[in-house]
Amino acid sequence: MFKKGSKLYSVFTGTCPKCHEESMYVNTNPYILTEALTMNEKCSNCGTKYKIEPSFFYGAMYVSYAVGIAFAFAAFIISLYVFNASLNGIFISIIATLVVFMPIIMRVSRNIWINFFMSYDKTLKKK
Repeated sequence: MFKKGSKLYSVFTGTCPKCHEESMYVNTNPYILTEALTMNEKCSNCGTKYKIEPSFFYGAMYVSYAVGIAFAFAAFIISLYVFNASLNGIFISIIATLVVFMPIIMRVSRNIWINFFMSYDKTLKKK
């Protein structure tokens, strides 16, 4: 399921959606906030251009909303049923979760968005 060649592999690792050999991001650590969304222009392995058109990743904002809701819902369930938190505690845990995981949510939403439009090509293995 998470093997090279699947969309989930590319989404969770942030690798090129065509060849799955190289990271799309200049820095693989999303918590260096100045470089969190800085992407390579193209894949050095297969030459895939990541920005298909100007403002391509604006669509990732819609995906980011859905991913953020999933994280918030998980924080709600965990704080309510595992920690038996009050309403204020649940609210604080949701806000803290969204702030802490913001760089990951942004990157995963970009990865999901680009994988809507590109698919793995096994002929583009490492040259």
